[in-house]
Amino acid sequence: MQREQPIFSTRAHVFQIDPTTKKNWVPTSKHAVTVSYFYDSTRNVYRIISLDGSKAIINSTITPNMTFTKTSQKFGQWADSRANTVYGLGFSSESHLSKFAEKFAEFKEAARLAKEKSQEKMELTSTPSQLYLHLSQACRAGAYLAKESATGELQSPLTPESINGTDDERVPRDASLNSEPRAEPNTVPFPHSSSSAINKHWEAELAALKGNNAKLTAALLESTANVKQWKQQLAAYQEEAERLHKRVTELECVSGQTAGIKTQKTELNQTIEELEAALKAKEEELERLKAEVERASELQLQKDAVSQKLQETETRNAELEAQLAGLEQRVETSQVEQESFRKSLRSLLELLDGKIFELTELRDSLAKLIDGSGS
Repeated sequence: MQREQPIFSTRAHVFQIDPTTKKNWVPTSKHAVTVSYFYDSTRNVYRIISLDGSKAIINSTITPNMTFTKTSQKFGQWADSRANTVYGLGFSSESHLSKFAEKFAEFKEAARLAKEKSQEKMELTSTPSQLYLHLSQACRAGAYLAKESATGELQSPLTPESINGTDDERVPRDASLNSEPRAEPNTVPFPHSSSSAINKHWEAELAALKGNNAKLTAALLESTANVKQWKQQLAAYQEEAERLHKRVTELECVSGQTAGIKTQKTELNQTIEELEAALKAKEEELERLKAEVERASELQLQKDAVSQKLQETETRNAELEAQLAGLEQRVETSQVEQESFRKSLRSLLELLDGKIFELTELRDSLAKLIDGSGS
């Protein structure tokens, strides 16, 4: 840890995907903890580290193939294939989440550049025979990709843990809401207003998913249009690499190589390196497209789930409205009965007042009779 220095820190609630179900979040901290980006200058490596007391609950090395995904306004996640898990962070505000995502993208790009520089150094120090071996492997990979592309059965080399948003990592929106403490209501909300708020919430969620699905569909269509061109380029690179490999082999077998042949060999080796780099770039682009296709499929599943929840909410809303109408009718009936009861009480009081008045007169008459008889 002495050679690593923290370069950015924030506070968040930490979660990990349930290793059993691969669908539910499991909190790894009881409260918000410090989450920091560390930089190792010796190895040129970026890591995300978080400690809960003396226990490390996050120790994730950032790689170029990682992606940080915002699943809500205050919740984000990323997959770590090395740790074989998915990390989730719940922030106190949307601005904190956006800042963390920006730093993730920045350090991911830095990790990619560091990896490319390391590969360039390795290529410069490799021998011609190693280059020929790499070329053969690239040719075989290109032939495999061309064959699979021709049959329309390209298989993605990515594992479910290497990208975000897979079935194992898909988490309901409720998980992100659980990252913030919620107070229990003191009174029971009115059924009609509560159902309307829930209905509006799911409608907004469905609209957002529709927008994301449309964007990904457009990107997928654009990428599919370029696949044929990339297949042709891959086939051309493969043929050129095979031809150059044969030419280099012939030149090596010729005895008494002249300076001109050596120069030609060097140029051919440089051409081979350029072809390998181009082939690698196309392979990375194909992997990215496969990841986008999988992401689009996952968004479609999420859209279907939200639609089902919205339908259930509408059904519940109709039931609550029916209950409310029944309650209003009962209240009206009760008011009518109370008004009738009040009228009956008024009549009884008037009758009682008349009887009391008669009794008072009778009492006065008896009292006069008593007084008269006594005198």
